[in-house]
Amino acid sequence: MPQAKQRQTSVGATKRKAAGATVDYAALARFRYQLRSFLAFSEEAAQQAGLTPQQHQALLAIKGFSGMEPTTVGDLARYLLIRHHTAVELVNRMTKLGLLTRAVDAADGRRVLVTLTAQGERKLQTLSKIHLEELTTAGPALGKILRHFRQSQKR
Repeated sequence: MPQAKQRQTSVGATKRKAAGATVDYAALARFRYQLRSFLAFSEEAAQQAGLTPQQHQALLAIKGFSGMEPTTVGDLARYLLIRHHTAVELVNRMTKLGLLTRAVDAADGRRVLVTLTAQGERKLQTLSKIHLEELTTAGPALGKILRHFRQSQKR
């Protein structure tokens, strides 16, 4: 191995070791715990409202990400990080439950647009209120951890 290349490799290894030594595992563990706690709360709240966690996430994604344009099934798949055919099945189930309506896009017949029904809106509004209350409780702990991360990055 040429001398310069060997030096670059050892410098890279030293940087990686130094970066590993500065990792605050306790803060990362607390952050992950806070996220998991919120997600567990969210899953339980969805189930108590008669929804699966994925159905709740779909309602929120459709409402939260739809700006001037309606949400397509493809958009929903991207927002939920699922495959298109999985999003199609999810929309089918939610339509049968009366939570969504779907319509073929008049401008592009290949696209299916999904919107919340009044029932879907009510479910989402109820869940969003209790989620905001939970975030008010969990927020300070998350904020403290994030501030710690920002401060440690400046050092």
